[in-house]
Amino acid sequence: MSTTDPTPDSHLLGASDIRELAAALGVKPTKQRGQNFVIDGNTVRRIVRAAGVTGEDSVVEVGPGLGSLTLALLEVAAHVTAVEIDPLLAQHLPTTITSRMPERAPHFDLVLSDAMEVTELPGPPPTALVANLPYNVAVPVLLHMLATFPSIERTLVMVQSEVADRLAAKPGNKVYGVPSVKANWYADVKRSGAIGRNVFWPAPNVDSGLVSLIRREPPKTTATRREVFAVVDAAFAQRRKTLRAALAGWAGSPAAAEEALAAAGIDHKLRGEMLTVEQFAAIAEHKPKASAL
Repeated sequence: MSTTDPTPDSHLLGASDIRELAAALGVKPTKQRGQNFVIDGNTVRRIVRAAGVTGEDSVVEVGPGLGSLTLALLEVAAHVTAVEIDPLLAQHLPTTITSRMPERAPHFDLVLSDAMEVTELPGPPPTALVANLPYNVAVPVLLHMLATFPSIERTLVMVQSEVADRLAAKPGNKVYGVPSVKANWYADVKRSGAIGRNVFWPAPNVDSGLVSLIRREPPKTTATRREVFAVVDAAFAQRRKTLRAALAGWAGSPAAAEEALAAAGIDHKLRGEMLTVEQFAAIAEHKPKASAL
């Protein structure tokens, strides 16, 4: 498909393009890295729209693969930086960009790295994160990027549907847990739609969902993020237990946990799944001094 083709989708990757690229490179999608390539131009454009990307944005994309979403992002964003862990895919991606969207190539950067190890990016500070994340690393990668790059104002990730449900869950929901609370530390989180299996190659055995995160100020608290997250981890490590029992190890004893909860104005008989991130922050502020590390 020529870059001079007059059709509006001429530079996007379709199903045959993806398969041809993969064959030429000898790429076989692996379950280990959760590689399921998007083969539908309408889907990648839908993701870009849902992310609210504009011509003012500098976007960071994690796991670009063969470049399906990357090309759609470059249609709109001022700049795109892709972070790819696979050396072969990373090596070829700039060629794909140059051949299909030569005029946008100067606005693209590539980082060959595990996203969990990225601490800086080339180009302007990212204002948006848009990614198709493998389910097995989706939550840690998302939280790492939000923590490392405070300039990210908006995020849209495509993840396994169950992961999307957990991230967007509210207190009291049966799937509300550690991902829900920690994501809420950084942003207002909501589901932004579902993605069918047939837009991927190879088709995954699970459904996918879009999750939108709009950055907001973290809860006002004298506790650090690490201190708050320690309470969250403790509360959900034994999620069927009451907070008094679940936080005993964190506080030093069940009695100390009950004391901290009372100081924070929280019923010690509740379970972690009922608390907001603000309430977890309040508990962190009242950790007994004698047991503080």
